[in-house]
Amino acid sequence: MIAILEVIVLGIVEGITEWLPVSSTGHMLLVYKLFGINEADPFWSLFLVVIQFGAILAVVVMFWNKLWPFHRVHPEEKGVYKVISRPKLVMWVKIIISCLPAVIVAMPLDNWIEAHFYNYVCVAIMLILWGVLFIVVENRNKGKQAEVRKISEISWQLALIIGIFQLLAGLFPGTSRSGATILGGIMFGMSRKCASEYTFFLAVPVMLGASVLKFVKFNGSFTAAQWGYLILGMALAFLVSVCAIRFLMGYIRKHDFKAFGWYRIVLGIIVLASFGIPALLA
Repeated sequence: MIAILEVIVLGIVEGITEWLPVSSTGHMLLVYKLFGINEADPFWSLFLVVIQFGAILAVVVMFWNKLWPFHRVHPEEKGVYKVISRPKLVMWVKIIISCLPAVIVAMPLDNWIEAHFYNYVCVAIMLILWGVLFIVVENRNKGKQAEVRKISEISWQLALIIGIFQLLAGLFPGTSRSGATILGGIMFGMSRKCASEYTFFLAVPVMLGASVLKFVKFNGSFTAAQWGYLILGMALAFLVSVCAIRFLMGYIRKHDFKAFGWYRIVLGIIVLASFGIPALLA
């Protein structure tokens, strides 16, 4: 029963924090600490990444019409998919470009990054640093009109820049993948809605690749209970992700991201004071 409760909490936390720019890794570490879960345990390390598949599925379901690049030659003829939508194909090429920095740099260093930066001090510093950046950027952009309001308006150069911001999130846990890419987009002229949607779409290949990589690297077999934990965690992550994405897209119609910046700063200070500094002094 305790393990099931842990899975429920982790699934809910994943679904909320994967899409809000507050760092899912930072929150997961806190939940692990609260329940006394050993994050170095192979299964729980795998669980942390694999339940993201449920969050990915939420994006695919909610934005299917914007993601699926094929359409029927004659709409009345069911099952005939022969035309590729050029704008959607171009969008996917840009998404691939945005993925390249993380694939080339962060993925080969995955074990090294986990060994050196997957700790409370790094997470706390990144929470605070990117929280400050959110506030600074939003204050700088106050009253300015976004230059890029549609995903189709994203240039090849901007796609690469967003990929570099995503790389930073991959290198330093606590940054927040969604937070880094949204902030990068806003800094370089994207509207909040456009930056958020592109971040959601970009998550599909990135998080799917991370989940597959974790499965491949996992040494051992799953018990029936562990399979149940994974399925339950992914299901909860899916349901909560739907709610979180709808909330965020509604929120940014009238608000900026400064509230998330302040939240990150407060959370980072709590993590640093409660776990980071004691770990350094131990």
